Amino acid sequence: MKKHILIIFTILIAGLQGFGKDDTPSDSLSYSWRIIQPLGLRERVPMDTLMHNYYRTAVPTSVSPAFATTGNQASVGKNMIFMESEPMSDFFFRDAKQFWIPTVDNMRFFNTRIPVTQLGYNTGGGREIAQDYLRMLFSGNISKRAQIGARVHYPYSKGSYEYQAAKGFSWGLSGSYMGDRYEMQAFFNSFNFLNKENGGITDDLYITDPAKIQGGVSTINPKSIPTYLSAAHSRVRGQQFYMNHRYKVGFWKETRDENDSVVAREYVPVSSFIWTLDYKDSRHRFTNTSSSEGKEYWANHYLDADATCDRTKYNSLRNTIGISLLEGFNKYAKAGLAAFVTHEIRHYWQTPDTLAISGDDRPAALTPYPFKSRLAHKANENLLYVGAQLTKQQGHLLNYEATANIGLIGPAAGEIKIDGNASTRFRLLGDTVSVKAYGLFSNTSAPYLMNNFISNHFAWKNDFGKIRRLRLGGILNIPHTGTNINIGVENIQNHIYFNADGLPTQESGSVQVFSIRAQQNLRWRALNWDNTIIYQTSTNDAVIPLPRLAVYSNLYLLFRVARVLKVQLGVDCDYYTKYKAPAYQPATMAFCNQREIDCGNYPFMTAYLNLKLSRARFFVLFSHVNQGLIGDNNYFSMPHYPLNPRRFQMGVIVDFSN
Repeated sequence: MKKHILIIFTILIAGLQGFGKDDTPSDSLSYSWRIIQPLGLRERVPMDTLMHNYYRTAVPTSVSPAFATTGNQASVGKNMIFMESEPMSDFFFRDAKQFWIPTVDNMRFFNTRIPVTQLGYNTGGGREIAQDYLRMLFSGNISKRAQIGARVHYPYSKGSYEYQAAKGFSWGLSGSYMGDRYEMQAFFNSFNFLNKENGGITDDLYITDPAKIQGGVSTINPKSIPTYLSAAHSRVRGQQFYMNHRYKVGFWKETRDENDSVVAREYVPVSSFIWTLDYKDSRHRFTNTSSSEGKEYWANHYLDADATCDRTKYNSLRNTIGISLLEGFNKYAKAGLAAFVTHEIRHYWQTPDTLAISGDDRPAALTPYPFKSRLAHKANENLLYVGAQLTKQQGHLLNYEATANIGLIGPAAGEIKIDGNASTRFRLLGDTVSVKAYGLFSNTSAPYLMNNFISNHFAWKNDFGKIRRLRLGGILNIPHTGTNINIGVENIQNHIYFNADGLPTQESGSVQVFSIRAQQNLRWRALNWDNTIIYQTSTNDAVIPLPRLAVYSNLYLLFRVARVLKVQLGVDCDYYTKYKAPAYQPATMAFCNQREIDCGNYPFMTAYLNLKLSRARFFVLFSHVNQGLIGDNNYFSMPHYPLNPRRFQMGVIVDFSN
């Protein structure tokens, strides 16, 4: 109750501060941007000041209409929309937490004449199932060229089911300088996420038919449902330090009046020299202190039969040096061209291999394994790439970007990565229509940890070949009609995935995925209906299982009260068809293919009231409002992991611009 009073008080204060004022930004020159790898090019992105669908930040399934998750906020998850998913990273433990971990791709820089501070807080559930999310963002300009920023995120959830609590803390500092000759962008991010792992509920009937398992009693407290594990924890933590420097060489251009007096001088860069440093480290730790539960849940106990304490660490230091010819320094320079060299060093540390090196004590599951040597406790990788980048960002009719990398040394030898896109705009029905084509080709080595891994419950030694991917697609966007269509196809050869035993497997053949994403927003006066429909198909569901159809639909009223209060009132729904959803393995935080249990064909609905008063955005909602009303009770996101039951939530975020 105290938390709810605090939220209401914050809303009132923010409203009184801005009462009678226009809620548009006071500085129309403010903007934000993100970094395009590997040379630090900038791409403008919208600033986070919109009210529309702000409430979705409190619902874990907001990541996508088909999101495989253990249930609660700040926990693990996997996006089952294939064209939106990321390839496996060098440290695969991070992948399950990628939606919470700050990276270069989701880092935002700001240029604001007036300092901006955003403070947000979401809360929901009672004391036993509390779910809270605190966020803070600050950005301020030291001068018109230099900027500093800071961010803090603290999600915490006790979970609707027993032994499901999850929490995380991430923070970061950033800064940039945009001068005539010298440019710099830098940030430091740190994150620390902790999960209790319950292994799922022991019997799905507690959700689908509680009366059958409870002797006729049809109601049940979710916290009383037994789970497989009660003393297991996963922790993923790490940090990243990134710097991009660019020194531009060019000439001064003078503007003179009719008296031949200089009225303005502008520096026109011709070429630039770039240095990018990117340091990352990550650590994973899995513990289980219950010997009896461990013996029942896992088939193998390689290092300790009574308890588990697995540790895996990784760090990477990447340096990129490049030189570029800049776009637009004269009328003949229609595009920018750059060449670069990248050197990277990776280090891995694993739990020491204490298994017997020969004889009957060597587990048969490790074959083929060189019995005369143990799996290395430490390993290093030394990689070298050369590449080129062609860009055109200032065109009115056609813009494009293409980047190519070729590996020369170490595991990178023979690797090829080429990706690019091209876009154009034209007028239609009084509006600007945009068309974008994109493509990707890669031939990359398997991550080190897919070939070499040791832990208490899982160990493997593989010799996987290179993974080849080819993706082609296009996007049509018509703002006038609220239409966006994205069609793509991808062919993957030697795809690596986790099988039903929790071990990595490589499919030697090719798998094709075809996808159509259609978004259509309809509006009549105050009534709005936003729809996203995704159709995707895989030629081998045993290797890449996907829901055939996924839908997000949002029906709402959008209006103002007394000209100062913006209101969005509605209900939305996530839905996807049945498919063989991946199983979750707590010991490795991996999503494993299985062929026994179907999940899906269940609507997850949220009723909400979303409002904006001056610089305060706030909401109240009931998530899973349709529980027991629409759809059956088979609301499982993954095998043995049900979605959260119905709950009331509320939140606020205030933009303090001063």
